[in-house]
Amino acid sequence: MAAAAIGRSSVGRWGVHLAVLVICAIWTIPTLGILVSSLRDKDQIVVSGWWTALNSSIQTEQGRLPPASAQAQKDGKFVIEGRLLEQGDTRQVQSFGTKAATPTQYKAGESADLGDGVTLTVNADSSFVLSSPKAFEGERGQRIFYSATTPPRFTTENYRNVLLSQGIGRSFMNSLTVTIPATIIPILIAAFAAYALAWMRFPGRALLIAVIIGLLVVPLQMALIPLLKFYNNISLFFGVPAKTYLGIWLAHTGFGLPFAIYLLRSYIAGLPRELMESARIDGASDFEIFVKIVLPLSFPVLASFSIFQFLWVWNDLLVAMVFLRTDADQLVLTARLNALLGSRGGNWEILTTSAFVTIIVPLIVFFSLQRYFVRGLLAGSVKGG
Repeated sequence: MAAAAIGRSSVGRWGVHLAVLVICAIWTIPTLGILVSSLRDKDQIVVSGWWTALNSSIQTEQGRLPPASAQAQKDGKFVIEGRLLEQGDTRQVQSFGTKAATPTQYKAGESADLGDGVTLTVNADSSFVLSSPKAFEGERGQRIFYSATTPPRFTTENYRNVLLSQGIGRSFMNSLTVTIPATIIPILIAAFAAYALAWMRFPGRALLIAVIIGLLVVPLQMALIPLLKFYNNISLFFGVPAKTYLGIWLAHTGFGLPFAIYLLRSYIAGLPRELMESARIDGASDFEIFVKIVLPLSFPVLASFSIFQFLWVWNDLLVAMVFLRTDADQLVLTARLNALLGSRGGNWEILTTSAFVTIIVPLIVFFSLQRYFVRGLLAGSVKGG
């Protein structure tokens, strides 16, 4: 029996570890792909996936050979010579063609018969020879397609373009202006409310707790329009602008408070009663107990909610579009990226770089507080009051 139990326990542990590794891979691989793509050359992003970033890629390009004025006569034939690539370009030509339908019809080094005795030879080093028994005519040269092997190339130019010329830097600061207060304000309010609901006795306490739990299931989209109308009426009454940072701070505070109070109350209610009673015997008031005892002991759950609230506000687009203006002074990062996605759907180097810029701050916040994250959530879920 003991041996069987040990075997089952060992299998279970390996199963858990394997499941954790799979989940981590599912979440990490896309992030890695965004990072690699954001550092790649824009031409290589189009022709190959990020997982081939360390391999050479083959890109098909088109151009025109020099016009008839560049021809010279050799051995009784008229010849136009030159290079497809610029001087110093070390790429190797793999194939070429003269029609868009078959851009890689001929291998490098082969001679293509263009009719009437005209031949075209393109070598791997991109040198070419266009030969004809008759003199070439016309002001435009022969159209040509060719595929060249390009070595892997990484660059930080994408980040310079995004941060300096796409308005992302200003939107980044706007997002911080929204997110930091919208994370701190609900934590302060919820901490006071959670302590009162956990350790203070007053009429209607149970009903208030039930209302807060009920608010957890209210969809944001349902409450957004009534809240906006209410806020606009107040702004009109006091004669202040409606679309301000204060409005979005209050909106995020209202939407985040139910979960914050529920989570903090569950944790605070589970703190040892002896601590509270000893403090009251020593003459401490509720405010002193809250500041000197409850807050220091509640830091793990405060950090857990901070991560949730920060990620929610930072990644928000709907509330920001409703409560803020759409000009550069208030446009947040998610709205800026949404605009880029609409006008630059094919510029993957801009989109991947912008996406990675947006996750840098949440990653810093999470990894700086992650040691408290699981502890705070578990404590808040298993302790009751």
